[in-house]
Amino acid sequence: MNLPNRVTLVRIFLIPLFVAVVTLKVPYGDYIAAVIFILAASTDGLDGYIARKRKQVTNLGKLMDPLADKLLVSAALIVLTELQRMPSWVTLIIIGREFAVTGLRALAVADGVIIAAGWLGKIKTVTQIIAIASLFFIGELPSLLVYSAVAVAVFFTLWSGWDYFYRSWPVIKKDGF
Repeated sequence: MNLPNRVTLVRIFLIPLFVAVVTLKVPYGDYIAAVIFILAASTDGLDGYIARKRKQVTNLGKLMDPLADKLLVSAALIVLTELQRMPSWVTLIIIGREFAVTGLRALAVADGVIIAAGWLGKIKTVTQIIAIASLFFIGELPSLLVYSAVAVAVFFTLWSGWDYFYRSWPVIKKDGF
C-alpha cells in the first residue's frame, strides 16, 4: 500500500476515534473532537497531493478517498444532529446530495463517462468542514457566525449538487430520462 492510500486509511481510522470522543463525553471532548475532525479532514488534500506528486494515483485511492470523505462528514453530521446542534434537515440535504452525486457518478461510469470533481465541489467540502468544526466550538463562537457557516455550507452543497447534475445531463438524458 502506498503512502497516499495510507493517509486515506488514517482518515478512516480517525472517524471512530472522533465519534468516541464526542459520544463518551470526555473532558474537553468538543475541542478534542474538533481537532481530530480537522486533522482527519486535512488529510484529504494531503493524500491527493502526495498521490499526484509521486505519481501514485491508484484505483484503490480513487475509491477510498471520496468514501473516506463521505464517512467523515456523515459521521460528524449525525453526531451533531444527535447533540441537537445541527438541524436534521441540514444533515439530510448534505448526506442526500452525497448519495445523489455518487449515484450519478456510478451511472456515468457505466456509460464510460468520468465526471470530474469541479471547483464547486472543493468549495463545498471546505465550507462543510468549516461549518462542522465551528459547531464543536458553538459555546466559544458567536451564534451568528456559526449559523452563517452552516448556511454557506448548505448553499454550496446544493449549488455543487446542481452543477454535477447540470454537467451530467447528457448522460442522464441518454439513459432514458
